[in-house]
Amino acid sequence: MNKEYEVIIIGGGPAGLSAGLYAARARLRSLLIEKGVVGGLVADAELVENYPGFPEGISGVELGQLMHQQATKYGLETLLAEATGLELHGEKKVVVTTKGKFTAKAVIIASGSERRKLGIPGEVEFTGKGVSYCATCDGPFFKGQPVAVVGGGNAAITEALHLVKFASRVKVIHRRNELRATRILEERALAEPKIEFLWNTTVEEIEGKDKVKRLSLRNVITGEKSTLDVAGVFVSVGLRPNTAFVKGSIPVDDAGYIATNEKMETEIPGIFAAGDVRRNSAQQSITAAGDGATAAIYAEKFVSR
Repeated sequence: MNKEYEVIIIGGGPAGLSAGLYAARARLRSLLIEKGVVGGLVADAELVENYPGFPEGISGVELGQLMHQQATKYGLETLLAEATGLELHGEKKVVVTTKGKFTAKAVIIASGSERRKLGIPGEVEFTGKGVSYCATCDGPFFKGQPVAVVGGGNAAITEALHLVKFASRVKVIHRRNELRATRILEERALAEPKIEFLWNTTVEEIEGKDKVKRLSLRNVITGEKSTLDVAGVFVSVGLRPNTAFVKGSIPVDDAGYIATNEKMETEIPGIFAAGDVRRNSAQQSITAAGDGATAAIYAEKFVSR
C-alpha cells in the first residue's frame, strides 16, 4: 500500500464512504481508513427506512457494503486500521495508524461516533453479560426474557421495537416525561403491547452476580427508588464523537465536536470534518453522506490549487 495520498479519509461510515466516492471520482489518490466495520454505526441497524432510494428499506450492513462497493469501483483504497493521531507538518498532514503512518495533502475526518455510556456502577462489569449497546447484535440472546431499554430518542425506540421480536417484555426507561423520537416511531412503540414506559426515571445501578439480574431506579421528580428485574439492559442515550485522536492537533469543543464552515473546512487549511464528528450535525446517515460529498468537493479544490 502507498504511503502518500492526495486525500486521506478517516472513517468508513456514510460520511467517509461518500467522501471516498467523490474523491475517487475526482481521480484523487484516496485512502479510506476504517477501524471496524465499513458502514459505521448504520451497520448495526436491522432496517434503514429513511435513506432515499430504498422505498422498502435496506439493512444497515447492506447499505454500507453498497456504498463501499461504489466508491472502490472508482479506485478508492481501504485500510482496516485505527487512526491514533494526526500530525501537521506545514502543508503535509500525517495520519498515524496502528498499521503505520500515511501522508496526504488533505484529510477528511469522518470518524463518526460511539454510543454514550451511563457511567453507573455495574455497567462496565456486566457489559457482554446483560448490558448491551446494540439490539440488532444481541437481541436474540434474550428470547422469552424481560429486558429494558434506556433512552427516549430515535435509536432507543428503534431498539425497543426490534427487541419485541425476542423479549417477553420491553421496559423503556426515560428520564423525561415524553419521547424525543420522531412521531412515527413513537406511534409504533405506544401501539406495541410488549413495550411499557417508565417516565421521569433514571438507572442508578446495574446489579447481578454472573449476569444482569435487576436495575436500581430513581424517579427524578419524587426521588422514589425502586428496582426492576430484567435479564438485559440496552443503553441508548446518545452519541459521543470519535475525535480523541485529533485532540492537540485541531480544535474541538468541550464535547469533542469539530467546528466547520459550510464547506466542511476546519480552522486548519486542508483539514475537513464530516458527519457525526461535526458540531451541530443532525447525526443522520443522509446528512452525513451530504457532509462527506461536500468535504470531498472542497478537498479537491484545496489539493488542486
